[in-house]
Amino acid sequence: MAGVVGFFHAGVTVSDMDASLRFYRDALGLELLSSGVTGGPHAERIWNIGVGPVRVAFLAVPGSTAQIELFEFQEIERHSASARPCDYGAGHFCLYVEEIDVLHRRLSEMGFASRSQEPVEILRGPHAGAKALYAIDPDGYHVELYERPS
Repeated sequence: MAGVVGFFHAGVTVSDMDASLRFYRDALGLELLSSGVTGGPHAERIWNIGVGPVRVAFLAVPGSTAQIELFEFQEIERHSASARPCDYGAGHFCLYVEEIDVLHRRLSEMGFASRSQEPVEILRGPHAGAKALYAIDPDGYHVELYERPS
């Protein structure tokens, strides 16, 4: 029967691959699995858009088989798609983390912003005792960091 059978990756289009790797690899600690250039007829057919070379990087999400795929389109007009979390069309993905307060401090020290001033403890409901934070990547994309309840 046709249907979803797993999760492979979440893709984020970035304006500057090097700045984004500083966030995803250096600040969050995701492992760079591969990087290079993609594009060509198959990519143009998938995206239904004519493109030139596209820098691509895949990063491993620890503790899972999921990956984060970063794209930096080149030689084509681009526009920012960043938005507030309440705006339709906005997106985010969520990563489990440990020691969210330490991670938030590292992000802040490296110059990365977040939606809230500090991690927020969830006080009621099925996630009571967890802490969460929306970190903001260099292009304004939201990455939710979620520390499970102890």
